[in-house]
Amino acid sequence: MPLVNFFTHDGAQYEVEAITGQTLMEAARENGIDGILAECGGGCSCATCHCYIDDAWIAMTGTPSADEDGMLDCVLDREAGSRLSCQITLTEEMDGLKVRLPESQL
Repeated sequence: MPLVNFFTHDGAQYEVEAITGQTLMEAARENGIDGILAECGGGCSCATCHCYIDDAWIAMTGTPSADEDGMLDCVLDREAGSRLSCQITLTEEMDGLKVRLPESQL
């Protein structure tokens, strides 16, 4: 079970044990992490599960698909590590993953 570290914009940190094979969005929602709204439920159609992958983890989580990249164009504060958490499937190798949450989704 990979351990995922979520960091809020104000510096709070939350560690959650995720289930291998679930999405990052599912892990956040199942553990009550504020800042991942996921209004579309994981359909890559709303960008309310936007997050920032720590630089050290970008290669491990992959690159956005064309659909995800288009949705990321809708976020207010896109950065190099911006991803939709519904599009990242967690693996055992992602143990220790660091994810920042945008202020705009609170």
